[in-house]
Amino acid sequence: MSLTVIYPHLEGPEGERRLERVLDRALAGRQVQVIRRAEELDRRGSGRVLFALALDGAGQNMEYTRMLGRLRREPDLLAGCTGGLIVDGPGELYTKSTAAELALAVNLAGCALVGRPLVEATGSLVNFRIQAQNLGTDLQGAYEAAARELADQVEAFFFPARERPHLLALHASSHHTSNTMDLWGEVQKRLSRRWQVEEIGLRNGTLSDCSGCPYTVCLHFGERGSCFYGGVMAQEVYPAVRRADALILMCPNYNDALSANLTAFINRLTALFRQTRFYDKAVFALIVSGYSGSDTVARQVISGMNMNKSFYLPPRFALLETANAPGEALSAPGVQDRLDRFVQGMEGLFSPKKS
Repeated sequence: MSLTVIYPHLEGPEGERRLERVLDRALAGRQVQVIRRAEELDRRGSGRVLFALALDGAGQNMEYTRMLGRLRREPDLLAGCTGGLIVDGPGELYTKSTAAELALAVNLAGCALVGRPLVEATGSLVNFRIQAQNLGTDLQGAYEAAARELADQVEAFFFPARERPHLLALHASSHHTSNTMDLWGEVQKRLSRRWQVEEIGLRNGTLSDCSGCPYTVCLHFGERGSCFYGGVMAQEVYPAVRRADALILMCPNYNDALSANLTAFINRLTALFRQTRFYDKAVFALIVSGYSGSDTVARQVISGMNMNKSFYLPPRFALLETANAPGEALSAPGVQDRLDRFVQGMEGLFSPKKS
């Protein structure tokens, strides 16, 4: 299968040199098409795309900005694609935030992202220290190995269809007053009977956040499918995550952030992640903001669940709505059509027609 490398041109003689070297090694022997200009970006179909983005010292790339504009304005630009991201910067800042921005844009333009889709290269490459130790190589060698592995994954991965998908719904909201839960009720009504739905509430006082145990302690409990701090995570949530083929998170916007309990859930998944990867599990989200900022919360879900914890990110993984007063979400113009399309995406992901 051919791979399209979307590689926005960066002005200046030095900016692309390291990334160019990494791409040469990671893509050797592959059938590759390279796109460098925004005008060439349309890849709708069923292609495999690898974004390779070099940033300047200000965390910018003007050609990338032009591509970002097209992605945000043309919602089908990457429909049917599956992708990954390499972001390379000369400093210690901006690489991850730019990656989250790009990930949301490509996803809303119809592109799925494989689990752990980001190879991030800071200026010092110090973020590759552990990988370098594990591989017995230097930082540059670890960077090149990660890029090769990502290219392999983007080319080869197909999300598996399931005849009876198991969906785990997680929330920390009241059914009576929450716009997010109103949307969830409408999603449930639209799901076909083949879905097996399990719902767990993470209300205040029931979930302690991760306290940062030493790696060996976390690994010890993770190997037993548990966590040092136990509670609802170890007793209910871990087994439910194992059973699930997909998760759907109810994400009201709290001060431009995920709620405390959902953040704690993502943090506490670390113990389970030590022994289990989630590449074959999808993550969806229902995100409601009182006034604005749903994209901010969506990027946090992508960073925590897709980039960090390895969940597959389906195309248009999130339904993003604005509502304040109770019941307002379901009276928003066009919301019923948006709900229909969102559920159609969920159903299509698990269709037996997928290869």
